[in-house]
Amino acid sequence: MDQTRLLRPIIACLIAALAGCQLIAPAPAPRPIPVAQLPGWSDDDLAGIEAAIEQQCTVAPKRLPAGWAPLCAEFAQLPAQSGDATPPLRDWIERRFDAWPLLDDSGGSQGLITGYYEPLLTGSRVRESERQVALHRRPDDLLTIELDAVEPRLKGLRLRGRLEGTKVVPYWSRSEIQDKAPLPGAELIWVDDAVDAFFLQIQGSGRVRLRDGTELRVGYADQNGHPYRAIGRELIEAGALRREEVTAPAIKAWLRANPQRAADVMNSNRSYVFFRELPAPAARARELGPPGSLGVPLAPMRAIAVDRRVVPLGSLVWLDTFDPIDSQPLRRLVAAQDTGGAITGPIRADLFWGFGERAERGAGLMKSPGRMWMLWPRGQTPPAREAPKN
Repeated sequence: MDQTRLLRPIIACLIAALAGCQLIAPAPAPRPIPVAQLPGWSDDDLAGIEAAIEQQCTVAPKRLPAGWAPLCAEFAQLPAQSGDATPPLRDWIERRFDAWPLLDDSGGSQGLITGYYEPLLTGSRVRESERQVALHRRPDDLLTIELDAVEPRLKGLRLRGRLEGTKVVPYWSRSEIQDKAPLPGAELIWVDDAVDAFFLQIQGSGRVRLRDGTELRVGYADQNGHPYRAIGRELIEAGALRREEVTAPAIKAWLRANPQRAADVMNSNRSYVFFRELPAPAARARELGPPGSLGVPLAPMRAIAVDRRVVPLGSLVWLDTFDPIDSQPLRRLVAAQDTGGAITGPIRADLFWGFGERAERGAGLMKSPGRMWMLWPRGQTPPAREAPKN
């Protein structure tokens, strides 16, 4: 079968779409400020950020932003921190980085900061009841087609699908996987609650407690290729919730109170995530979360998911937002180490809250306005990002 021939019409359409794009600097190109002038900089004790930097300095330099190889070497030579006192680390960041404000296409500086966490589910390795739902492994028939192998201008774009005869067709949607059960044998684990399973797919990773009390970690393995649709939007359009009411706890409560409609609402998000079982963390990483898109364990409250087309993975970022629990300012240095299907745009971040009840509450409620600065090695200019023409 000539797969190039099958893909040619799709690629032609994508190239046509690219013709309407241009490379621009972060729009509009801002001027950097000294890190010490960031709002709230002196109030951040930086506790935990050293773990995030240490983790990302273990990956191959080519996966980090330009200039990070010497920075990692310098970081490794910093004196060990004691408690929350971090003057050497603070001084190093102030000397070696400038802070570039992220702006939208109209020059605005206000964006949206949400949160995610590592949930805990209950389940079993074999199915025990009809109410249980499966978390699936990445299926063998899922095709991932890297389009730049055929057309270099499509670097970073990929298609997912499956073969149907000699045709590449879209992979099964969420409803098809749930209702038609086309993936026998691909079940990784069986969990007790369908709503919890749905939200685990949004979080991307979590823990499952088995009947004997042991816990295993599961993490993102792949996705079916369908675009993510927030079901909060579905509930707003249906008049079930008002826009200001839409939080993760409110959505979960509605789904559980309306079981006869819950499946249809969840299936309106055609995206479906596949999981893998994660190895037990090393002793020094037990307080950290699961690995993000950069491949390193996420430090609670010090790691974020970003749109990697705007913020390169491995970048340091300053957040200026609000804590949804107590409405107090939340200003802190974080590392861009993850991505997410719903995290798109120039001023957009998803803060990793960690594990536990407070993490669940904070992440579920967080839908805060905020500003972001990208910390870039001093003397260098952040890379251009791709943006559509108006």
